Amino acid sequence: MIPTLVLPVLVLAATAGAAEPDFAEVNTACGAVLFADDNLWDDQADTVAQRLGWPRESETPVDSSYRLYPDASSRFLGARPYSQALYGEDGRVAALSLVFANKGDAVATATGPTDNRDLRQRRAELRGNRKAIEEDEKTLAAALESLFGEPSTARFGQGSRTRETVQRWDWRGHAFLLSAPRGEYVTLRILPSAGADNGGKSRLSDDVIRERAAAGVERRPNGDVVLSALPMVNQGPKGYCVPATWERAMRWMGVPADMYVLAMAGNTEAGGGTSGQDIMWGARDAVTRAGRRLDSPSFKLVPSAVAKFIDRGLPVMWAMFSTPDFNRAVDGRLASRREMTDPRAWSASLEAARAAGKQLAKEPESAHLCMITGYNETTGELAISDSYGPGFEERWMTVEEAAAVSQGLFYVIEF
Repeated sequence: MIPTLVLPVLVLAATAGAAEPDFAEVNTACGAVLFADDNLWDDQADTVAQRLGWPRESETPVDSSYRLYPDASSRFLGARPYSQALYGEDGRVAALSLVFANKGDAVATATGPTDNRDLRQRRAELRGNRKAIEEDEKTLAAALESLFGEPSTARFGQGSRTRETVQRWDWRGHAFLLSAPRGEYVTLRILPSAGADNGGKSRLSDDVIRERAAAGVERRPNGDVVLSALPMVNQGPKGYCVPATWERAMRWMGVPADMYVLAMAGNTEAGGGTSGQDIMWGARDAVTRAGRRLDSPSFKLVPSAVAKFIDRGLPVMWAMFSTPDFNRAVDGRLASRREMTDPRAWSASLEAARAAGKQLAKEPESAHLCMITGYNETTGELAISDSYGPGFEERWMTVEEAAAVSQGLFYVIEF
């Protein structure tokens, strides 16, 4: 939980209409020790995350992220945050994103068929969530106005379906952007004023992305070829595997992304559940404007076919059925797989797993999107990475298991 300070409401009242607040007053209003001085952007990301108590989510050669899903007692500027994320670039703080009432975290995840009682409860949750979104927006706007005065209005985001109208407050090189698309979420972003001036847009050259992608391919002595530097996004306690996976792939390819905005663009249902085609269309404009392109290839799930993407540093988003039997089989080999040094001996040990893998069932209620991130030609295995946070960066499956649970849908962001 964020360390809280004393009497934030009184400080807000005292500073309303007064001179520009100093960093200590901003901290007190936020209820968190966010600032150590007047400039957040020269602070080390890890230092600020430790100060806030937000655990590391991901670290790559070019960026890092820290995310906390706090409990119900947490408050920031007087409202309850459901997700709190800090992003770093080259070791320093680059941006923060706090999500308050939203249709993902604040509404129970849908799982399978529901009876009439479940549907009534769900409709009530949705009505309550819409009201909570309105109330959180008012609470946050009032707190920010008390600190910084009246906001300006701006547009933020790169694609037509991922662009938001935001209220903006500026303070000493920091832009506070408040967004509340109807029925979707309330989010507060804190980023450098120059970044806000640019509207959150980014376009890295193909040469930069190609170099980054190539550097992310790890070739191990045991024959594993893996994309080991991909950013992680922890989807949290909601069914956001699709937008979280798309965020990971887009960020890797230099496209600004946020799973909550992608859930809106992809028409994600309350609590989770996203059509792969819907989110592809929702993300396409942002991807194109960033200089990348989307592809939905068709290929057989074998190492030689996967290698055509992995060898170029391109993760493959894969629609599959993450069934309990599949996960038990894969997780049961995790520890010994990490110690694998002899690929031929390991391949021979997988004979029973291959036979059992052919019998795995496709269970619609286990529909899932993850990333294929590696292959091993000798062992006949593929690596996957799931959006569940640390510990799920790399798991290995046989090609027989992969074929049994595949939905046959793939998405790749190309340069």
